[in-house]
Amino acid sequence: MVSQKTREMTSFIVMDVLEKACELECRGKHIIHLEVGEPDFDTPQCVKDAACKAINDGFTHYTHSLGLLELREAVCQYYLDTYNVTIEPDQVVVASGSSPAIFMTFAALLNPGDEVIISDPHYACYPNFINFNNGRTITVPALEEDGFQLHPAAIQEKMSDKTRAIFINSPSNPTGNLLSESRMRQIADLSPYVVSDEIYHGLVYEGQEHTMLEFTDRAFILNGFSKLFAMTGLRLGYVIVPKPFIRSLQKISQNFFISANAAVQKAGIAALTRAGEDVQRMKKIYNERRIFMIKRLKELGFGITVEPTGAFYVFANARHLSTDSYQLAFDILENACVGVTPGIDFGQGGEGYLRFSYANSKENIAEGMNRLETYLKSI
Repeated sequence: MVSQKTREMTSFIVMDVLEKACELECRGKHIIHLEVGEPDFDTPQCVKDAACKAINDGFTHYTHSLGLLELREAVCQYYLDTYNVTIEPDQVVVASGSSPAIFMTFAALLNPGDEVIISDPHYACYPNFINFNNGRTITVPALEEDGFQLHPAAIQEKMSDKTRAIFINSPSNPTGNLLSESRMRQIADLSPYVVSDEIYHGLVYEGQEHTMLEFTDRAFILNGFSKLFAMTGLRLGYVIVPKPFIRSLQKISQNFFISANAAVQKAGIAALTRAGEDVQRMKKIYNERRIFMIKRLKELGFGITVEPTGAFYVFANARHLSTDSYQLAFDILENACVGVTPGIDFGQGGEGYLRFSYANSKENIAEGMNRLETYLKSI
């Protein structure tokens, strides 16, 4: 029999949608993919060149378990230049994507029964990371009318002597909204530790994102290269850790992962130091898509009380259509040939919503909206 941990693990529903969409494509259907949060842009040329050069130069062996010093120094410089915060290279632990970085963080942070407070809705995989590491997930509602902001008072109500960390994500997946600076300051004062997922930093079109390191040094900062630099398949991320946790994270990396891909780490250095113009070009196009998608979804009757200003998602209220977002998403896929993600994937607070990704061309988004309009008229 398989382990209890894996039996209790939930599926990642967006992948169920994607796999069903692939089945339909194999049967000749043309699907517009608005479900997947993956940049449609090509990886910047300087990044590809750096990876190829590293391989051709024979840079294909283990690296330091924390990651290449040059890459960790580049991360430190990036956080200094972007947020005016100072970190040391040994605080940066490089991983094969931000997901392993999340896993390592909670492996180092949690003892059995420790509690982690997260928002509801939240990124679908967060509870599985916490629960798999013997922690307990405690949810706090984040409401549409408040721009899906976390209320410090609501967090405090859920805190106990078992609270080990508060887990935040700004800009957020699935909502695309940012936490305000004042809320982040208050959250920093509440908990022994804050885990801050900053993977969508840099993809902000109105307002300003803030790293939790601006407000506390008791923070684990999760980030990576997949979203901002369109490097999803290259699998490169990192976690910035408080100094007392450096050795713990290093031992986890040594035992379970040894090191991240050597050549890809060289590509990460190029991304941080030479891909700025590519990022600005992609960001400008994302913003054009964002504005267009929000306008069309509102025209189609979806509820968007506070417009999202970051990441590449719109979390739209579809309760006027159905309170079963799972069934609704698959019905849209089958009958409109448009892939969308059901809100229930992101917790009970997401039920009745649909997540639309604008990490696709404006032409495809326009076609997807037109198909959705036809579908809505048919029902």
